[in-house]
Amino acid sequence: MKLGEIQKLAVKMGIEKDPRGREEIKRILAANREKYEKLPEKEKRYFDLESLENPFADSRILVGEEDVEVRTALVGIDMEVPEVLLADRLREKGERVDLIISHHPEGKGLVNLDKVMALQADEWYRHGVPINVGEALIGKRMQEIYRAFLPRNHERALDAARLLGIPFMSMHTVADNQVHAYLNDYFTRKKPRTVGEVIDLLLEIPEYQAAARSQAGPVVIVGNKDNRAGKIMVDMTGGTEGPQEVLEKLATAGVGTVVAMHYSEKHREEAEKQRLNVIIAGHVVSDSLGMNLMLDRLEEKGVHIIPVSGLVRVSRARKKQSRS
Repeated sequence: MKLGEIQKLAVKMGIEKDPRGREEIKRILAANREKYEKLPEKEKRYFDLESLENPFADSRILVGEEDVEVRTALVGIDMEVPEVLLADRLREKGERVDLIISHHPEGKGLVNLDKVMALQADEWYRHGVPINVGEALIGKRMQEIYRAFLPRNHERALDAARLLGIPFMSMHTVADNQVHAYLNDYFTRKKPRTVGEVIDLLLEIPEYQAAARSQAGPVVIVGNKDNRAGKIMVDMTGGTEGPQEVLEKLATAGVGTVVAMHYSEKHREEAEKQRLNVIIAGHVVSDSLGMNLMLDRLEEKGVHIIPVSGLVRVSRARKKQSRS
């Protein structure tokens, strides 16, 4: 595959599983274009032109040209300078590495992480929180995240990749949308009654089995396994944690259990106050599940995947091939 084809496929898959739906995505892209067209000419040079076609600011090509041929990709959850050097070392040893794919974003994908968080309001709305309330809460949190990431040294890994001539891209929200939709569909079909049954269902998934063997989840951090799960909300996409204030709104709206990747201590305390059950499925392993659903599509198109940096690679594509 060409690098540009991989990026287009990633965006397409991200849109297909986005909680906002296709029509809202079209509206967002149209609004971006209108904003661009209204800018003074001197400001247009700084506009993120990719946002006219790609609604995921944290998922994009960061180093390399679109026409680069990719046969083998080194893929991990966090791909920073050590992993870039690892890619170069593998090349020295005769291993083909045409592309580095990171789940967590670097460069402008990281500094713009706040821009993907708005979708959380749409997910809360789906669970009964008024959209005006959700948008007000997430807007404040987006500004907090923007200020937190703005001073970071965003280009370190990308500078290393440029010097070594290795293309580099990130697949963040596009992959998080996959695991979010996958688990939503899974729990809807299985209808677990208790919190313990939710844990048992997670442990039927190979990635979460691997996490359990590593003592990294899934685990109940608020409530207990005997509690009835009630209405389950999967909290797996939208950049990073939302505001803790939304937990009260979700509890009032009837959510009984939240299944998340990670929670801060303040979020845990607020969930406890609101009597919400909270299951931490596992961060890196949930990222792995989302990435695997993306990587299977690349594998089906002939791209060889070398997993590294925490990626628990489970190939459902190879299982399909072996059964056929």
